[in-house]
Amino acid sequence: MARGLNGSVNGAGHVPSGREGVEARLPGLSNLPPQIAAALPAVVGLRTTIPKDRRSAQTLGTEREGHGVLIDGQGLVVTIGYLIMEADSVTITDIDGTEYPAYIVGYDYESGFGLVRTEQTPPHRPLPFGDSDVLELRSEAYVAGVGGEKAVLKVKVAGCREFAGYWEYLLDRAIFTVPAYPLWGGSALIGQDGALLGIGSLLVQEALGPGAPAFPGNMYVPINRLKPIFEELVRKGRIASPPRPWLGLYTLEHMGQLVVGGISDGGPADRAGLQRGDILHALNGEVLDEVADFYRKLWASGPAGTAVTLRMERDNDTFDVTVRTGDRARYHKYGSD
Repeated sequence: MARGLNGSVNGAGHVPSGREGVEARLPGLSNLPPQIAAALPAVVGLRTTIPKDRRSAQTLGTEREGHGVLIDGQGLVVTIGYLIMEADSVTITDIDGTEYPAYIVGYDYESGFGLVRTEQTPPHRPLPFGDSDVLELRSEAYVAGVGGEKAVLKVKVAGCREFAGYWEYLLDRAIFTVPAYPLWGGSALIGQDGALLGIGSLLVQEALGPGAPAFPGNMYVPINRLKPIFEELVRKGRIASPPRPWLGLYTLEHMGQLVVGGISDGGPADRAGLQRGDILHALNGEVLDEVADFYRKLWASGPAGTAVTLRMERDNDTFDVTVRTGDRARYHKYGSD
C-alpha cells in the first residue's frame, strides 16, 4: 500500500494523553513488575480519520481511536486492522503525549492485523514478539493501552479457542482474557516477561466459553498469527496468496440456525438480492451447522470470484441463489483509489 493510506477505528473509547503514565518508566516508582513497566513506553495511542464516502464509515465511523504497539526501531506499529481500514490520516501518540503523523504499511483481513509507521521515530524501545502459544487457561498476563501504569490491567486467560466473527472472519486460536479491559481496540497483551503476546480486538460477553455463564472479557489476536506473514506484510502491504471468496454477509447463529444479520451495501450478497433475516441452510449442497463451518466451506470453494450456490429460507419459503463471490480488499478504498 502507498504512503498516506491510513488506518481506521473501533468504538474502544477515548485515548488518554499518556502524560499520566510517565512515572511507569522511572525506577522504584512502579507497582508493576519491572519487565511490564519497561514495556509500557512501547504502547501508543492511535487516531484515524476516514472519509464519509468510505464504506466502513457507515459501521465503524469516520473518527476512530485505539492503541498500537511499537515493534521496531523505525516507528513500525502493529494494531488491530479495523482501526486503519479506509482511513486517510493516522496519528500516533506516545506515552509522553507527543503526536507523530503516520501512514499505513499493511493490512491483513484474514488475521485482522494492521501495520502503520510513523513519519518520525518515537524515542522508545520497541516491544519484542513473545510466544502466544505458551498461554493456557488461567495464565496471567497484562493488558495495556497508552498512558503508562494507570492504563494497565492484570488479567487471566479465560481460554484459547476458535473464534468466528460475523463479518466472515475466523481465528483457529483466539485468546480470551478476563476481566474486561474497557479500551480494548489495539491494546497490548503483554506476557510476564514483557514480550508482546497479542493485540486487542473485541469486548465479548461470553469470555468463559460456550455453555459457561456470561462473563465479560476481551478477545486478543495472538501474535503468533502475525509471525508467518509479517515480513511479506511489511514489504508488500498485503499477503500475495489468492484472496479468499467473500460474500459480504454478517452471519449470526440463532436458535440452531444461521441467520443473516446484515449485508455489506454493494457487496456480492447485496447484488444477489439477499436480505437481513434470511436463513442460510446450505452452500453448494452441503448443509451448514455453524458459522465457522460456513466459512471453511466458503473458503474451500475456490478463490475470490468463484460462484457459489446458497440454499436460503425467507418467510418460510426456501430457494437457491447463485452468488459470485468477491475480493474484500477491492471492496474497500485506500488512498486515492
